[in-house]
Amino acid sequence: MPELEIEEPKEELAPKKKGCLGCSFPLAIGLTVVCLVLFLIGLASGPIGKGLFGDIGLPAWISVPQPRPELPTEAIFHIGSFPIANSVIATWLTIIVLVGFSFAVSRRLRLVPRRWQALLEFALESLLKFCQSVAGEKNGRRFFPIVATIFLFVAFNSWLSLLPGFGSIIAHTAHGEAHLLRGANTDINTPLALALVSFVFVEYFGLRDLGIRYLGKFINVGGFLASVGLIVRGKVKAGVSGLFAGVINMFIGILEGLSELIRILSFTFRLFGNMTAGEILLAVALFLVPWLFALPFYGLELLVGFIQALIFGGLTLIFLTVAVTTHHE
Repeated sequence: MPELEIEEPKEELAPKKKGCLGCSFPLAIGLTVVCLVLFLIGLASGPIGKGLFGDIGLPAWISVPQPRPELPTEAIFHIGSFPIANSVIATWLTIIVLVGFSFAVSRRLRLVPRRWQALLEFALESLLKFCQSVAGEKNGRRFFPIVATIFLFVAFNSWLSLLPGFGSIIAHTAHGEAHLLRGANTDINTPLALALVSFVFVEYFGLRDLGIRYLGKFINVGGFLASVGLIVRGKVKAGVSGLFAGVINMFIGILEGLSELIRILSFTFRLFGNMTAGEILLAVALFLVPWLFALPFYGLELLVGFIQALIFGGLTLIFLTVAVTTHHE
């Protein structure tokens, strides 16, 4: 019998979608036109556009008032005689967000993590690996809570300050009007407090692991006293040569002590300066060309907040590692 050839049905290839960045061309063109219109409206309502085209009669609410950056914080209310500044309220907000998010995620942990649990686990695991890569397995786990807390606190202080309401909500206080919220990192007291926390933990772990030997790098008078003893016993030549080296070691110890204290200032002004400059940059960009022009700067500030948190936490980790390491190691 002749064999019957069965022709297999050919799969019809789905037509390829054409578009731009996953969007259809009409949608992409529409979004481009909307963004261009918003940019032109913002340009015309700002001081640059008014200087070029004059006042074309746009509504006043489109314009952004001229920024007036102020370094001192503003007191919103008092607890007894202690003033509560707007940056302190922003700090409380950061703590509430971090604690609330951690509690909500960890309340119902799953073996197969869902979206938010996976995000939290990824962040913490990355920070733990970073600590262990610098300080080793044992010390990395010991230093992890300190470094992770500093990193998350600095980062969320920066990111939350980009939300609407910071610098725009006005509160009526006993001394007049004041901004209700201000980025915590732009108040020099917050970076200073974090720098002091980092300093205290570095000295604590150094003394805990090395004991009195840790103070030897600051108070290094052993060589000097030994050289004086040699001179007293009549070994003048050896004593004088050792005396010179002893004076140098004492001077190096003084420099080591000063470097520990200078870290507090460098930590403080690095974070304060970068965050304050970013806040002023956003305010100026929003004033010159309102609304859409400032969006790229918001993205830049998200990156700067992450980098500053990484620098603050990373330097703390390095100083902790150095503090628990003997001079020979």
